[in-house]
Amino acid sequence: MLTLDKIFHASVVLKDIVRKTTVVNSVGIAPECELFLKPENLQNTGSFKLRGSGYKIAMLSEEEKKRGVIACSAGNHAQGVALAAAKCGIPALICLPDSAPISKVEATKAYGAQVCLVKGCYDDAYQKALQLKDEMGYTFVHPFDDENVIAGQGTIGLEITRDLDDVDAIIVPIGGGGLISGVAYAIKSIRPSIKVYGVQAAGAPSMYNSIRSGKIETLSSVSTIADGIAVKQPGENTFKLINDYVDDIALVTEDEISSAILALIEKQKMIAEGAGAVSVAAAMFNKFPIQGKKVVSVVSGGNIDVTSLSRVIERGLIKSGRSSSLLIELIDKPGQLKDVSRIIADCGGNVTSVHHERAGDTESVNGCYLRIAMETRNYEHVQQIMEALRAEGFKIVENR
Repeated sequence: MLTLDKIFHASVVLKDIVRKTTVVNSVGIAPECELFLKPENLQNTGSFKLRGSGYKIAMLSEEEKKRGVIACSAGNHAQGVALAAAKCGIPALICLPDSAPISKVEATKAYGAQVCLVKGCYDDAYQKALQLKDEMGYTFVHPFDDENVIAGQGTIGLEITRDLDDVDAIIVPIGGGGLISGVAYAIKSIRPSIKVYGVQAAGAPSMYNSIRSGKIETLSSVSTIADGIAVKQPGENTFKLINDYVDDIALVTEDEISSAILALIEKQKMIAEGAGAVSVAAAMFNKFPIQGKKVVSVVSGGNIDVTSLSRVIERGLIKSGRSSSLLIELIDKPGQLKDVSRIIADCGGNVTSVHHERAGDTESVNGCYLRIAMETRNYEHVQQIMEALRAEGFKIVENR
């Protein structure tokens, strides 16, 4: 069974395996609370997962180590198992969904593990790993539903209380639930008054649905940029621990996750993957009653695929009103574009692209459409530009 002593033991065992990620203050990300970040994106392998896998593998018997280990993962657990196994000099085979970012697949190989790509999502990789475990005699290292793995993740809770002795709340991402189970158990055992909140992506709400229904629910599918927490079915152990020790769970949208990733880059100079940013998104968009409180968001990982980062940033810019476009109906005559550009410039906006269309169902036979893309400060700035355009007689058909 999970105990506080086991979590303290894990912190000793992991001393030479993991990097201590000191809690840091954030500036301008969530102004309604005093937000601190637990930067596990700076952890060895770029994720908290090394803690759980490192402790689990360290606790294996010599016979189990000799047979080697197998694991399944969306990417981060894979790297944690691969590095922990390499440190112990034992072979590791990792089953990953074929949708896992290339960066995570290649990083897993670089740590010395063999990789088996499985068609589908995490749960499909999980079934393949169980099949190979039985066929080959490997020791299975579960990514979240294992007491030693949970104890390893719980060391994050110990470190937070050492860094901040007056924290009011901790916000933690949830996939299968191993991270928040360990953190919540440690926190509630040491200081029950601290609130522990969990966050899932709206496109993968398996634990959220399960806690509300009172039984483990299995999703038919998952779809989210937070691939590290895209889990169809939570674990039995984690479901019970979360039900007993977590105060509340909320969901965040894809746009909110993108905004959080962008805010961390701009305000904190910190790269987080989608799964790591959900806890920050929850603080930014007031998913919990944390106004005026001292809050820690666990940034659980930073292994985002650079090829998708630009798309995420663009989505975050749109969500925050930093990037917008207007469709304007006007009379097709000289000087119209010049007047539109002048108005936008006078308001402090920056035109980044222009698309002119003569065809269309405009009110006037001489009408046309003008699509203007702009860089703006926020939604209030967009509204200011729109009002200025309307004041000079321009008709805005669409704003997005």
